[in-house]
Amino acid sequence: MKKKTCSVMALGLTTALALAACGSATTTGSPVGPSDFKACMLSDEGGFSDQSFTQSAKDGLDRAESELGVKAIVTETGSEPDSGYASAIDSLLRQGCRIVIGAGAALAEDLTDAAENHPDIDFALIDADFTRDGLSNAKPLLFTVAEAAYLAGYTAAGTTTTGAVGTYGGRATPAVQGFMEGFAQGVARYNADRGGRASATGGADGGTGVELLGWDPADPENGSFVGDFSDVAGSRRIAEQLFAQGAGIIMPVAGNAGRGALTAVASAGGDRGIVWVDADGYEYTDASQYMMTSVIKDIGTAVYDTVNDASSGAFSADPSIGTLENGGVSLAPLHDWDSRVPADVKARVEGLRQQIIDGSLDVSTRYDPS
Repeated sequence: MKKKTCSVMALGLTTALALAACGSATTTGSPVGPSDFKACMLSDEGGFSDQSFTQSAKDGLDRAESELGVKAIVTETGSEPDSGYASAIDSLLRQGCRIVIGAGAALAEDLTDAAENHPDIDFALIDADFTRDGLSNAKPLLFTVAEAAYLAGYTAAGTTTTGAVGTYGGRATPAVQGFMEGFAQGVARYNADRGGRASATGGADGGTGVELLGWDPADPENGSFVGDFSDVAGSRRIAEQLFAQGAGIIMPVAGNAGRGALTAVASAGGDRGIVWVDADGYEYTDASQYMMTSVIKDIGTAVYDTVNDASSGAFSADPSIGTLENGGVSLAPLHDWDSRVPADVKARVEGLRQQIIDGSLDVSTRYDPS
């Protein structure tokens, strides 16, 4: 699919972000009043209380219901139910949904089929492309997460006191691997900046640089993965292994399963920390003291704007692509960790952020939406 990046107003690193619609509007059905408009969402697995990906998506739908007056309907499908995602989508359509939003890449094929079979209904898919081109009623909501993850990797490398950091994913999907690769590039940049030497307040011992655990850019398919986004116990085991191997700060990219890392970091003690993803873990979880920062995707605003366009008859199938430049992705505040991150690291991260935005620093990966 030929994509075009949406325009998004960036209001600063720590302020509210607003994704704007892009492209020319195409209406796929007859507009109805907001109070008669049903906006629906289904998750692929993990449910809407994962404190991360799907919860932030639902927040956007809840906002649309509150501010636009539409009727919101959500369905938790679990991990590929016996009847398949197709039946869950059909159920929403039978309830009169005018837009159906899928939260997760596993829904791509079934949501594409539904969009093809129901051209008068609008569809949107978060974190993945539709599997067939030319559907005027199918809008991908995508994010170049590697840009913000790069900054998180640099910050983590410059802050860890153990000489190592780590990351792991739920499933090996492009949306997950983009986080992990961006994080790895940030760690590598920190090491390059320091010539492999430790800083006075953090980093590695012995002049070898900060070690990255759980992800090898040269062999990404053999990175650390839980296998799904719902196995909290399995996620905890991986997090415990990374801490045991010496990681001081880890980034789980595992949706609902990522909650296992919160238990692991509490048990690890010391000055161990977490980089959360999708939403601000300081605000979304009950483990705020362990949250160094978070790699945020402004999923909620992307969902809200898509529902707003659909309910007003201005829906466009042009992809929404969130970037650092347009505010669709960002690095969360350091919150309680602000005093623990060296001042020179914070200054360097801000400089790198500006370089990514102005295009002088390329942190693109094979996993980015294009």
